[in-house]
Amino acid sequence: MLPYKRSQRVGDLVREEVAEIIMYRLKDPRLGFITVTGAEMTPDLKLARIFVSVLKEDERDLTLEILNSAKGFMRSILRKRLKMKFIPDIEFRLDKSIEYGDRIDRLLNKISRPTTPEALEGQEEERRGGDEGS
Repeated sequence: MLPYKRSQRVGDLVREEVAEIIMYRLKDPRLGFITVTGAEMTPDLKLARIFVSVLKEDERDLTLEILNSAKGFMRSILRKRLKMKFIPDIEFRLDKSIEYGDRIDRLLNKISRPTTPEALEGQEEERRGGDEGS
């Protein structure tokens, strides 16, 4: 038995190929810094959802529009590279996991740092008291 399903293996392969196509074959000057973060395949392998992360927030909508308009071009290249009976339709989506992780990180940092003057004074006294005893 294989360690994971065929749809996952095909998804990984499609993600790698699409990332390479975006990096080396798409020549649109409006595209900024894009990272292909993942791919999900439907169980019947007819649809590939490609998740991308875009560095600049103000370019996200334009980038998704450009990528979605280049789907036909990407499928034609995938057709040549992949040995599959059916080449999946491609759907680009914005990956929200990086933003979510960043938000969690900011919240954890906010919790770990005291914000009230009393808490700051208490920490300062603890540091001074710890230094004198050593």
